[in-house]
Amino acid sequence: MRAWLYLIAAALAGAIVTTPAILVLLLFGGTTDDALLAALATLMLVAAIAVVTMKDIIRCGLAMIVCFLALAGIYVVLGAPIVAATQVLVYIGAISVLILFAIMLTQDKVAPSKLVFQTQAAPAAVAAIILALLIAIAAFGTDWHAVADRARVATDALALLLFGEYVLPFEVVSVLLLAAVVGGVFIAKREDREESGS
Repeated sequence: MRAWLYLIAAALAGAIVTTPAILVLLLFGGTTDDALLAALATLMLVAAIAVVTMKDIIRCGLAMIVCFLALAGIYVVLGAPIVAATQVLVYIGAISVLILFAIMLTQDKVAPSKLVFQTQAAPAAVAAIILALLIAIAAFGTDWHAVADRARVATDALALLLFGEYVLPFEVVSVLLLAAVVGGVFIAKREDREESGS
């Protein structure tokens, strides 16, 4: 029975993500890039809503990874593959994994795995609506063709800086994150040994 529920949920999620893409492609006469952008934006919004509404913190972290992955796909569609690769390396490969490790290693074994209801929901909803209105005003007032040309030039400059001058700090950050994960695993194992010894 549980497998059927997962299958229905996957079909529903696929329909939610592909519906805007089909609308953009068929009704508005957009290109396949526009349809892909609409699908990835919808996936990102659904994953972001899942991050702030789900009560299981591990699932919230996994939904955050999906959100970051959809954002990386949007960067690729917009012609910035270096920024997308950096998004995958830094946010998905390092930050999200570090957050999930921190959650799993520091969560008390006897504490409930569900988050308590957040009392900041109403002010956060008001702030989100105001921010969405500001973003919509900025999006409608932007000449996107000129922005796309500038983004391609800026991406090349970013790649030269990131993999030229700043390659050493980039690698130092990755080693630091690895050391944090190894330290967290070591601390968790030591606490398990102390509990079993006592």
